[in-house]
Amino acid sequence: MENTIPELESIIRQLMSSERRKKAKMLVVDDEPDNLDLLYRTFRRDFQVLKAESGIQALEVLATEGEVAVIISDQRMPEMKGTEFLSKTVPQFPDTVRIILTGFTDIEDLVDAINSGQVYKYITKPWDPLELKGVVQRATETYELLKQRTEELRRANAQMALLSTIVQVAQSATKVEESLQPIAQAFGENFAADGCILQLVENNSLNSAQGIYSADSPIDNWLAEDPLAKDAIANKQLQGSVNVPADANLSEVSHYAASGIQAHIIVPIIYRDRVMAVLSLQWKNPCQLREDEIKLIHLSAQQVALVLTSTKAA
Repeated sequence: MENTIPELESIIRQLMSSERRKKAKMLVVDDEPDNLDLLYRTFRRDFQVLKAESGIQALEVLATEGEVAVIISDQRMPEMKGTEFLSKTVPQFPDTVRIILTGFTDIEDLVDAINSGQVYKYITKPWDPLELKGVVQRATETYELLKQRTEELRRANAQMALLSTIVQVAQSATKVEESLQPIAQAFGENFAADGCILQLVENNSLNSAQGIYSADSPIDNWLAEDPLAKDAIANKQLQGSVNVPADANLSEVSHYAASGIQAHIIVPIIYRDRVMAVLSLQWKNPCQLREDEIKLIHLSAQQVALVLTSTKAA
């Protein structure tokens, strides 16, 4: 999958241009305002720095902001020690890397925290900015590696689940119409789409037979009027826009504004150079898929073609 699939180049370019490098989030926690301000100024150029003056306030910040790459916390704080606060963040944010600042000899607490995996490293006060920056840089690399491995595992599981569903449908469906909805649901759920439609095509025109998946409220099927659907059928190539409001060709199309769809990928299901169906994946936010997930959608669609063919022949 390393080589670019020609018909995916347009979508991949859109994904690359829409992915601006964002600063990683960091949370700094200290009950002394001067120390908190110094930590903020030390890292604000390289991180989106969030601040909290206590463990309790820090938990509130995380509840609002979500996961951060790195937490730097003072150890000696009123109400809650740094190690106690950090231990409370582990269940929800296991990949976050945690660093303790201490000016005291709380060796027993620190050793227990390090051994249990709650603390990546401790730094003694007064801390050296260059040393701390080096530790944080390595911590960020560790976080990114953990996230990468977690994401790879998630994608592998999603791919297995999707292919398993496709195989099950192929084995159980007695006619092609029965296979449409479960396949649409499998694609919609695996790629976190707000809506997914799998609709048959006959003589290069959309057939009434369709399977529709919706993550919440029911969705309308406007594919017959959609320019991307028309192009996918006519050109026999995947079409899409990862950010419809910013797309000059689609931003004025009425059904996008009415439905709230901001990203749309549509894949022609082709067997022996004939378009049998189209698979439409729709999101209400600009597309957050990765390049390899776009490729997986494309390759999985080829398996769908075999399912539709086998059920028609049954």
